[in-house]
Amino acid sequence: MTSLRSTHHIFSLVLCASLACCATSASAIVEPSQPAVVADNKAVVAAAFDRWAAGGSDFFNEVVAPNVVWTIEGSGPYAGTYHGRDDLMKRAVRPLTVRLKTPIRPVSRQVWADGGYVIVHWTGEAVAGDGKPYLNRYVWILRMENARAIEVTAFLDLRAFEDVLQRVPQPEKT
Repeated sequence: MTSLRSTHHIFSLVLCASLACCATSASAIVEPSQPAVVADNKAVVAAAFDRWAAGGSDFFNEVVAPNVVWTIEGSGPYAGTYHGRDDLMKRAVRPLTVRLKTPIRPVSRQVWADGGYVIVHWTGEAVAGDGKPYLNRYVWILRMENARAIEVTAFLDLRAFEDVLQRVPQPEKT
């Protein structure tokens, strides 16, 4: 009986020590909802938008993770989920940008952050290849990890987007 109590006592001590180690390790993990992480995520996205508005063209490489899961909400041929930055660029971004005379520039934006998410409401303007303006309003909800967007849900006026694709022919490759 004494041996059984000793074994039970030793087991209890080992279990308590293991739980204490796990609790200490877990408290050292940086949670996405910590104020510093939230502020950093917001600052990363806001600064990248500022550079884009000023003429930069590297937003997607700066902010979007290569393995992003990007979902365009709505209906139509461009609504859906894109797996990876390359897939997004090839099937959704480039079909529009090759039909523009000027690159899309954010002309106004609002940025919020909450937990591991950054939400951007922005207006983009460009000139289409036929000289007509392209104007669209977007809301992007970015789930951030290590200062990169790993998941994005995008809302935009797909009718305006698709109008450019239907109206302006894709340039011939040279």
